[in-house]
Amino acid sequence: MNIAFFLTPKKDVVCVEENSTMRQVLEKMEHHRYTAIPIINHKGEYIGTVTEGDLLWKIKNTDGLDFKNTEKVRLKDVPRRMKNTPVNIQSDIEDLMNLAIHQNFIPVVDDNGIFVGIIKRSEIIRYYYEKAFGDLLKNSSAL
Repeated sequence: MNIAFFLTPKKDVVCVEENSTMRQVLEKMEHHRYTAIPIINHKGEYIGTVTEGDLLWKIKNTDGLDFKNTEKVRLKDVPRRMKNTPVNIQSDIEDLMNLAIHQNFIPVVDDNGIFVGIIKRSEIIRYYYEKAFGDLLKNSSAL
């Protein structure tokens, strides 16, 4: 099955640009209650994913850096410890299982590397759950 069915499109995904400041990213994460956010560049290409941990380690390992002056640090200058591997929009849902084990979401790109959205791990679990137990659930609701 093609993953487009499971796609949360870019317009519905909270993203940050690589030129954003740490403060902008922290505030966006706080507002949306996310622990990780995809990063895109000015062309719309997927660059990577930033996590709360990345920001915390940057603050810890940079002398004099506190929340007040995080507006002076660009996201592109924050080392990222996790690599959320993207997949092509033409991929099948079966290709995502190994990635979903290690990633809360899987970034999806087109043939040019342009970010088109994400597949949430919860959607993959739901798909396989319904595939495995769908008949069981249908039969139990008839009782």
